Order: sequence, then C-alpha cells, then structure tokens
Amino acid sequence: MNVTHSALVVDDERDIRELLVLTLGRMGLRTSTAANLGEARELLARDRFDLCLTDMRLPDGNGIDLVAEIVRDHPRTPVAMITAFGSIDLAVEALKAGAFDFVSKPVDIDVLRGMVRHALQLNHGAPGADPAAPERASRLLGDSPAMGELRTTIAKVARSQAPIYILGESGVGKELVARTIHDQGARAAGPFIPVNCGAIPGELMESEFFGHRKGSFTGAHADKPGLFQAAQGGTLFLDEVAELPLQMQVKLLRAIQEKSVRPVGSATEVPVDVRILSATHKDLAALVNDGRFRHDLYYRINVIELRVPPLRERRGDLPQLAAAILERLARAQQAPPPPLSPSALDALAGHAFPGNVRELENILERALALFDGDSIDAHDLGLPAASSEVLVASAASTGEDAGDGSEAGTAALPSYIEQLERAAIQKALEENRWNRTRTAAQLGITFRALRYKLKKLGME
Repeated sequence: MNVTHSALVVDDERDIRELLVLTLGRMGLRTSTAANLGEARELLARDRFDLCLTDMRLPDGNGIDLVAEIVRDHPRTPVAMITAFGSIDLAVEALKAGAFDFVSKPVDIDVLRGMVRHALQLNHGAPGADPAAPERASRLLGDSPAMGELRTTIAKVARSQAPIYILGESGVGKELVARTIHDQGARAAGPFIPVNCGAIPGELMESEFFGHRKGSFTGAHADKPGLFQAAQGGTLFLDEVAELPLQMQVKLLRAIQEKSVRPVGSATEVPVDVRILSATHKDLAALVNDGRFRHDLYYRINVIELRVPPLRERRGDLPQLAAAILERLARAQQAPPPPLSPSALDALAGHAFPGNVRELENILERALALFDGDSIDAHDLGLPAASSEVLVASAASTGEDAGDGSEAGTAALPSYIEQLERAAIQKALEENRWNRTRTAAQLGITFRALRYKLKKLGME
C-alpha cells in the first residue's frame, strides 16, 4: 500500500487500538488514534483520512453518531464499524447509517485487511476493473426523473459494502443494476457471480452455494468450491432470492453474518469476503408476513432497498432506449441500425410493456429480423392494435365507452382483451419459471386451454 494513505482508529480499548495500528502500519497506512468521540472530532477537523475505524460503544457517545457525522461532513472517508461478537443488529444499524462495512471483535486480521483494501480502492481506483463496465452502465439509459434518481442512488450505494435488495418487476434490468453497482464499487476488480436461486435443485443447493469435499456424498469425486468461494473478493448476486427454501435461508443467513461458509463434508469453516446483492420480482415483505421467507434474513439482505422503475413509469425514455437497443443489435450483425418511423414510436408509446425492457428488446430484435424497408414501421413490431392506455385515453377524450358497439369500439375491444390475456399469461409463466402445468393451475384454466391460448396469441 502507498504510505501516503492515512487511517483514524476510534476505540476506548488500548489493546484494540494497538492491534489496529500495528496491522494498518504493516499495510503502509499512517494511523492516528482516538479514545472517544471528542478526540475523534478534533482529529477529523485537523486532518483528512482515507479510512476510519470506530467502535460502537464509546465513553462519550455512540459510534453510529460518528458514522453519521463522517458521512455528512467527510463523504470521501469510508468509515467501518467495530462491533462486539454477535451484535449483528447493531452492525446492520451502522450500515444503514452509512458505514462502509463492519468487523466483529475479536478482530480477524485477514478480514480486516480485505476490508481496508476495499475501502482504499474507493477513492484511489480498483486496478483490473472490467473494461466492459462503462458500456454496461451506459445501458441504464433515460432522462426521466425516475432513471436520474436511480443512477444517483447507484453511485451512492456502490461506495458501501452494505447488502442491497433490488426490487422490480420482471424484465426491468435488475441484474444490470447489480452489475453496475459492482462495477462502480471497490470490488470492481473482483468477480461478479450471478445465481438464479430458483434454478438450483433443492438437494444440490447447499453444495452449489458452499461447495463440498471429496467423498462427502455419492458423486463427489473431488473437492468443489461453491458460489461464495467463486465470488471471493467480489460480489454475489442472488437473483430471485424469494425462491430459496426455508432450510437454505437459515444457512445463507449464517454465511452472511459470520462471513464464512462450511463446505458439505467439511469439519471447518472457510472465511469468505463477498458483497451480497439480491433481487426478486415478488413482494418479499408479503412473503415474510406469510411465513414463507425468514424475517431475520429479509432484514439482513435488505439493509438498502433499491427500486428499479418499470418501463411504463418512464415512457419518455422509450425513443432513446429503443435507439440504443437497435444500435447494439445491429452492431452484433455488423449492419447500420435502422431508424424507427413515427408510427413505430407511436405504437411503442401505446404498448403496456408487461415484460418491461426485456420485452422491448425482444420486440425490436424480431422487428430487426423481419423489416424490409428503410425504417422499422409499426406493423414490423407485431404489437396488438391497441393497448389499455390508448383505449382509456380515447374513451376519455371522446366521452364514449371504448366498447360501446361503435366501429372503433368493436375493433379495439378484442385487442384490449387479447392484450390483457397476453400480459397475464406472460406474468404467470415467468412466476412459474415457464412450467406450463403450474402456469395453467395458477391461471385457473386447463393445460389444453393454456396451450390453445399460447398458440392463438403467438406466444409459442
């Protein structure tokens, strides 16, 4: 480490201060110490620090108060909390106050060193970051207030190590948001490991997450690291975290709290250094109330909640978003991107987009393959004739019922019903991971009826 880095250690226990000074000194940091809040405030007023480590309980106050002050008055100084063993609730409180991370007493030197390295990389760059990161970040397009707020929030939370819960409907780009948080944070040089929790068979879940030792079960012919070990020094993204069975939720909670995992068949735990990001399109709070998701795990992964807006809440971004998607798709085909005609833009503006950005990409990819003119027109998109928003607007402007038997009403009503059916089926299919039998049961129709509707609506 560069000797110009400096750290502030705030703890009323002399032994802890000496241990931290010795450890940080060996990492090349110049360290100042304070035994209470008053001394810490005096040092912060005189000097600038690249890192601050503070105890939770101090003789003249609470360490969380110091965290809040540093976040407010010294935003470029990451502050980490030193907590008593097992005080996970206090650690979560510190993270919510803006702490970069936390370390438990007795201090694990290896964990401390990893945390310090991540903290210093926040303001001095993370060497070896993914060169594709700027392109991924640029895909969070849009000048709408919702997208501006999202990008601002991502920039803030990327500086923390706090677990983040990304909430949003299917297709809004939750994994892209998670990757952007990783790319903009101190772990950018480390791996980003995404995992779909709903795609792992229950009997293999523990082995997949934590690894296993040779001979621990039939078929275990060699040691295998798990997803936590694969994400060492980086980020583990738990997509569709609501799909985890309760038994696995208990083990995941322990791994997150203790920052260690026990491979299947092993007698010892392995320390892991990962940041946890999670996401789901389901209402996790409702699942907690129903007893289908552990409340302690929910509060542990939901230190910071980040909502990704659906496409219908930022329709003004459609032209820019569609043009960028077409450019990317055309570049893959080594061809110039065709423009969207005014009629195509109007058709997109009137579409409900139950599948959000993912649906927009699918629509444009299909249109790019089928169009044969100089531009993509409305008929190339393959959209229903009218969406619910268009019908409502039309009825409001004319003072008529869209289905009153008039020529326009009789033409629009079947399209409207078809649109609602398509959206309901698409949502049910995604919730049931494309299992048609379960989808039919959820929709209250027979399997044969579902198969007929899929064919009729062109969703095969």
